[in-house]
Amino acid sequence: MKAMNHLLVVDDDRDLVELLREYLVPEGFQVDAAYDQTTGLREALKGEHELVVLDVMLPGGSGFELLKQLRTTSELPVLLLTARGDAVDRIVGLEIGADDYLPKPFDPRELVARIRAILRRTRNTGEDENGNKDEITVGDVSLFSSTRNVTLNGEPVDLTTVEFNILEVLMRHAGKVVPREELAQIALGRPLAAFDRSVDVHVSKLRRKLGGGEESENRIKTVRGSGYIYAASPNEH
Repeated sequence: MKAMNHLLVVDDDRDLVELLREYLVPEGFQVDAAYDQTTGLREALKGEHELVVLDVMLPGGSGFELLKQLRTTSELPVLLLTARGDAVDRIVGLEIGADDYLPKPFDPRELVARIRAILRRTRNTGEDENGNKDEITVGDVSLFSSTRNVTLNGEPVDLTTVEFNILEVLMRHAGKVVPREELAQIALGRPLAAFDRSVDVHVSKLRRKLGGGEESENRIKTVRGSGYIYAASPNEH
């Protein structure tokens, strides 16, 4: 059974893991640790954690491989720890299913902020104080906020937490441009940094899952220098 604020840290740097534990526990988190890929994957698949903090470099295999295997059966949120300045690792991590990334070395306070932002979105029940309806249908795509499900022509589409959040924002504002900065704040819980392509990578993955090709490009259009637009008017039920 998944417990609230229960985290799994997968990193072979035991000193760093203990430092994170000392910082995260007083912040209200329960922290389990794994120090290699095999153990990390096994623990992540137990279904006991709300989020995984995952290092890219691990004994027994990379964090990328762990993430790929995890994503075959689980949408457990993953915050990837990458080497500072290595944009390739960040993009690859997002492409294969990470919810966000944080370059090493990092301020523990930023780690806590990133974790809380992801958990807020993961726990989102779809209830909206502004009266937004639970179901949105735009053309052949339907989105259900309360269950966080999406269908394409009636068939389910598996989305990560961030992909779902981006799609929901775009569909609720269908026919209008949504700035990249707004998507980042809502879907990632943080502002975009300089040269940050996180939103673009998630949108690219979202397009592929909604059909790919020219049809998908027309569904979610890029507005250069501004953001994205879901090119239709919403029909809410």
